[in-house]
Amino acid sequence: MSTHRLHIENYRTNFCTITCFQWLSLFEVGEGYHLVYKWFDNLMLRGCHIIGYVIMPNHLHVLLLPTKGLLNKLIANGKRFMAYGLVDSLTKKGKQGILRQIKAGVQAAERTKGKKHQVFRLSFDARLCFDQAMIEQKLDYTHQNPVSGKWQLTHDYAKYPHSSWRAFVTRVTLVPYDQDNHYIACYKEADRCVDEFTKWYIVTFLFIQSLVLVCNEDALRREHLQCE
Repeated sequence: MSTHRLHIENYRTNFCTITCFQWLSLFEVGEGYHLVYKWFDNLMLRGCHIIGYVIMPNHLHVLLLPTKGLLNKLIANGKRFMAYGLVDSLTKKGKQGILRQIKAGVQAAERTKGKKHQVFRLSFDARLCFDQAMIEQKLDYTHQNPVSGKWQLTHDYAKYPHSSWRAFVTRVTLVPYDQDNHYIACYKEADRCVDEFTKWYIVTFLFIQSLVLVCNEDALRREHLQCE
């Protein structure tokens, strides 16, 4: 599903993919991996759980569980932040060829709004994970991406530096936590948070409903007395 669809499913895990324009290796050439981590820190502040991720040279996969705010807006803000950082880095490195390429990629409608560079594809993919099995399948796909297909970025995907595999495994096996990936939330823990929220929501909803019924009954009683 692309960004043209409004994603409103809070407290649900989404498997998201953000791709650089024309599959250019902008994260690698622009040395922009740190920008993704800064975005992750911002997501934490906005109550969004990061279940797992991998940052490839020209795209990234991330499993997000938002608790407030629209997924579309969270992704759009992240793309905008990373785009500014990548353009700045490419400019400082003198990568004029790539800068011309992403500048030429701006659509006319976007150019009239002041956009100067097309760093990422206009759309992003987001697939709702319906159950734990699907989350685990997407995590497995994410973590093995560095050694899949044409990508042979390392001989062992467990040693790829821009992946949540190490942090995820340390959380699951309860060994000392990987401080470099402090924002990773184990999906089982996140699910427990969602369950607690759901229970709280139901209890609160029923309590409010009972108050409304009491108020209505009281109003009817007073109306009946006035009629007498």
